[in-house]
Amino acid sequence: MHYEGSCHCGRIAFAFESGEPISGALSCNCSICRRRGSLLWFGPRDAFELKSDPADLESYRFNTGHIDHHHCRVCGVAPFSEAQDPRTGVPTVAVNLRCVPALDLDALAVTHYDGAGR
Repeated sequence: MHYEGSCHCGRIAFAFESGEPISGALSCNCSICRRRGSLLWFGPRDAFELKSDPADLESYRFNTGHIDHHHCRVCGVAPFSEAQDPRTGVPTVAVNLRCVPALDLDALAVTHYDGAGR
């Protein structure tokens, strides 16, 4: 399945492929996800294409510094993050599904993850 998304102003546009239709999302309560209200889908970085100039991204790292939390320099919306899967070392992307307009967010099965307790 092919999906496309963007930040609010559209400056950060992206596309990604999922092996099957997206039916679920992860809601994390860590200090940044809780504040952003992200609903996340995780996939391999090579299934993700940034369609915008990388210079339009700002990145934020905190805690262990292993995750690049990207946001738009103009509107501030955070459409995705990048890291390496700690179990496999494979480059991974976490897409904020709230930035994918074609998805019906109310239809997603949301799994809650206790990132604050880790």
